[in-house]
Amino acid sequence: MFRMISAVFKIAVVSLITGAALSAFDLSAADILERLGLTSETALDLARQGLEWALPNVVLGSIIIVPVWLVVYLLRPPRG
Repeated sequence: MFRMISAVFKIAVVSLITGAALSAFDLSAADILERLGLTSETALDLARQGLEWALPNVVLGSIIIVPVWLVVYLLRPPRG
């Protein structure tokens, strides 16, 4: 759990530093999207389409993976 919190914190700090650097060069998210040929609406639409594709597949896979993980976890020998 600590490793995950540490990783999220590191990502947040690096994102803050990167955002400050881009701001110093007078760049915004809209400018970067425009240079990529996207608008914020199309970027959000692409993210929505990706989520609509991924979510059913994650649920379908978890129907198999979660019970298998639970059985393996319960059958492992105790530690220490």
